[in-house]
Amino acid sequence: MKVVKYIFVTGGVCSSLGKGIASSSIGALLESRGFKISMTKIDPYINVDAGTMSPYQHGEVFVTDDGAETDLDLGNYERFTNTLLTKNNSITTGQVYNEVIKRERKGDYLGRCVQVIPHITDEIKRRIKQSIDKDTDVLIIEIGGTVGDIESVPFLEAARQFIHDAGKDNVLYVHLTLIPKIKAAGEFKTKPTQHSVQKLREIGIQPDILLCRIDGEMNTSMKKKVSLFTNVEEEAVVDAVNIKHSIYEVPLLYEERKLTDVILKKLRLTQTKVDISIWEDLIHNIKNPQHEIRIAVVGKYIDLQDAYKSIYEALHHASIANNAKLHIKRILSDDMTEENIKANLEGVDGVLIPGGFGDRGIQGKILTAKYARENKIPYFGICLGMQIMVIEYARNILGFKGANSTEFETKTAYPVISLLEEQEGVDKKGGTMRLGANDSIVLKDTRMFDAYQKEKISERHRHRYEFNNLYKENFIDKGLVISATTDDGSLVESVEWNNHPFGVGVQFHPEFKSKPFSPHPLFKEFIKAAVKNQ
Repeated sequence: MKVVKYIFVTGGVCSSLGKGIASSSIGALLESRGFKISMTKIDPYINVDAGTMSPYQHGEVFVTDDGAETDLDLGNYERFTNTLLTKNNSITTGQVYNEVIKRERKGDYLGRCVQVIPHITDEIKRRIKQSIDKDTDVLIIEIGGTVGDIESVPFLEAARQFIHDAGKDNVLYVHLTLIPKIKAAGEFKTKPTQHSVQKLREIGIQPDILLCRIDGEMNTSMKKKVSLFTNVEEEAVVDAVNIKHSIYEVPLLYEERKLTDVILKKLRLTQTKVDISIWEDLIHNIKNPQHEIRIAVVGKYIDLQDAYKSIYEALHHASIANNAKLHIKRILSDDMTEENIKANLEGVDGVLIPGGFGDRGIQGKILTAKYARENKIPYFGICLGMQIMVIEYARNILGFKGANSTEFETKTAYPVISLLEEQEGVDKKGGTMRLGANDSIVLKDTRMFDAYQKEKISERHRHRYEFNNLYKENFIDKGLVISATTDDGSLVESVEWNNHPFGVGVQFHPEFKSKPFSPHPLFKEFIKAAVKNQ
């Protein structure tokens, strides 16, 4: 039986240090050495998944092919590596306790007292092992939160037990910490890192590798000091310095610090190849653009960096492919009015309206779509952004005064967007939308076909409302192009403006399948049109 190696990534000192990027970069580097990796995220919150959480609480919800609503770090995993993730790669406290309580109610524990150890920790370990693909050489498990949080304790205990279950040579602990600089003293302080490791060791985990986030370089004496007080070998104390251009520089930074060699040595792995050229080429292209473009993203969460994480990354991927340096202008849709729209969109080369829920800021988005259509500005509407296109077109081209979505106005005279039939009567919010990968048929001689160059595509969905087919012929008669439908023709998946540089709206979420080395074709065509529009 194949022996799987396990790498647990934990964080200390404070949150937002970049465990997701660190984990993803480790995965990318192991792939560059020829290993098949898989990645799993553990989130200590009691929610079953991220689907019902506000972007203000948790950032974007990343959707997998099989319809799991997960933490945004799974998006980083898929962008940095070749792994295709499923619901098994997302573990939460809610899932774990829900399963254990269900078993207890069924009597599966034969009258025993159900406890955190061993029952909860056993379920955690079962789920971790369940996330392994049949060809996996190394499974990377990121444990969310910060060491010291009470919520993380059962997961850290389960991670500790893996040494006994899998063997010391098959388990590696990577700990990400912070070395802050005290301005008044003008020097870096290693004490927070020492305390963080001490807290981890109290749980029973001795880290094998320390990744030290630092706004500068660690000198030899600092590394020796950290090594001495944490019992981590000096070669395994890695200074994770702040990068300048892009998060995609991190794998090259770690490779330069010989992190991969340390991992292979400690896990007793023999490399089969070394090829990081795709990362080198990518960073070269990022640093040497031929154009500069400005894309306006108009939404209601633009003040949150992570709310549209995959959107921003997909725009960057497409810009790299078009040799362009991207500048994103974030515009709050609530503030968009007829009086200021020209000033807000002045100088932008393209406009994107992302997905979302609720009626806040809708009028500003409709004004944006109208302005982009009339002024021939490349426009890309995703999910709600497509529905906005339809509503605007109905009001201003079809003459359907007050046309709307029943999500925003239940008794609108022209419900051009309406609730999916299977959503009628659904009162549970978690996991009940149209979720995950679905096939669509693309019509020839459309922008969609120009992008994909094929008739059948598969994309990920996350929505409850759809284009209302009762008005389909009305739209077609007035020139709106229906460029893609579900494979049975029952649902509209994409619409386009005629005689426009790029006016495309899609009901699905193409941003979830974009990678830096393989930008999504729709984003690539959108940015291409934006460059040309200059």
